[in-house]
Amino acid sequence: MFEDFSFDTDRRELCRGAEVVSVTPQVFDLLDYLIRHRERVVSKDDLINAVWNGRSVSDAAITTRLNATRGVIGDSGQEQRLIKTLPRKGFRFIGAVQELDGLESPATADAAAETPQAALPLPDRPSIAVLPFQNMSGDLDRDYFADGVVDDIITALSRFKFLFVIARNSSFTYKCRAVDIKQVGRELGVRYILEGSVRKVAERVRIAGQLIDASTGAHVWADRFEGDLGDVFALQDEITTNVIAAIRPKLLEAEIEHAVRRPNDLSAYDLYLRAMPPYYSMTAEGAAEAIRLLERALKIDPRYSVAASLAITCHILKLIHGWSADPQAEVGKVMRLSQLVLSIDENDPETLSAVGFAKAYVSGDFAAAIEMVDRAVALNPSSSIAWSYRGITSLVVGRNEDAVQSLERAIRLSPLDPMLYTLQAFMAVAFINLRRFDDAVAAAEKALHHKENFMLIHRCLVAALAHLGRDPEAKQAAARLLEHEPDFRISVWAGRVRRWPVELLADGLRKAGLPA
Repeated sequence: MFEDFSFDTDRRELCRGAEVVSVTPQVFDLLDYLIRHRERVVSKDDLINAVWNGRSVSDAAITTRLNATRGVIGDSGQEQRLIKTLPRKGFRFIGAVQELDGLESPATADAAAETPQAALPLPDRPSIAVLPFQNMSGDLDRDYFADGVVDDIITALSRFKFLFVIARNSSFTYKCRAVDIKQVGRELGVRYILEGSVRKVAERVRIAGQLIDASTGAHVWADRFEGDLGDVFALQDEITTNVIAAIRPKLLEAEIEHAVRRPNDLSAYDLYLRAMPPYYSMTAEGAAEAIRLLERALKIDPRYSVAASLAITCHILKLIHGWSADPQAEVGKVMRLSQLVLSIDENDPETLSAVGFAKAYVSGDFAAAIEMVDRAVALNPSSSIAWSYRGITSLVVGRNEDAVQSLERAIRLSPLDPMLYTLQAFMAVAFINLRRFDDAVAAAEKALHHKENFMLIHRCLVAALAHLGRDPEAKQAAARLLEHEPDFRISVWAGRVRRWPVELLADGLRKAGLPA
């Protein structure tokens, strides 16, 4: 292992993160020889004997192969970050290397069979350990930076109550050790392992991270982040934000896949995960299916607050979109579930923020709603869900600047979120209320790239274009809206959104000629 590369000599495979790098056999042999003999300078004659079997080879051919070898590992003749040329002497591999010797070999498997390691049972929620990041700089002073990044990531992950996170004291027992990820997963009783490396180049630092499913060894996610070392603490915060933003949706996606593959003997947690895809669909059928699954989860575990809070959102969706045959009954369910969530845990930021939104939308208790969503983001500033609900709640109570700032923060914290288009649509509403119509058009068009049938996007685009006086485009957008929703009436829609301040939005729809 070096930098974010793994070099498997048994499989003759070079990988960068989760991606296999294409390498010709001769380049592979050359890299293999340089790494194996990295403790010394190897001469041209050494390379000719090892790679070309002593055949006569020109200096140009050796230079070409060396350049190709540097190329596959992201090095160059000018930088010489990993392979150094020493004029008139030879070459040396100077990167920091960690050797994992035969972890998957038959001998290791036999040894494991002789002395089986008792595996801890997995918790009933996603479980993760963050291992110490490798310092690949060869600079021991950089250890504190690598350890600080891991500390911050562990702290940020620990604020998510749906996660089971191994404490630092346990995960750091693996520092400076070659590890088998599957074995670590068994020893710590976790499904996921986050590992990484830190490398300093001049006054910049590069962090490589990988999220691995310890049960299979499969990579769930891998990426790199870079930044300047001018302000170390600011850089650690930035890296932590980027890592959390990247792995949270990937982790949830992997958990949903696990739940879908399970047999029919499902737990409350499995049913909650299975409710997520139909919820993501943002359709009447999807909302109904999600509620059905969540009600089954709550029968198994009547105090499962996460399932209850998602059910709250699904019931509100039915009210907003007119999907309910009995809106008053829907309101009653929202109120009952809100009380349940608060009785279970009023300090869980993500469920608390969902109840805050419900308070604003259903009961009009704006003061209580704002207090809840403010407390939610204070409890976990890294939660994109808490910031999302704070943004939507701010929109309902007429705090449009707060709405924009909160929604921007939510998008920053979860740029890969499958529900990103909803946040962009709500941003467009806030921009219309602030008379920032160009920004509203931009936000609506971004949202349309992700989801064609979320009707709030179409309404925002029509209204913003009409307010800008772009009448031909507004009429085209209005025609597209009516294709999706032939029975649309401004008054009916405005009645469903209840307390939301949508006067400017409705005025734009009227300007575009949509039926009142």
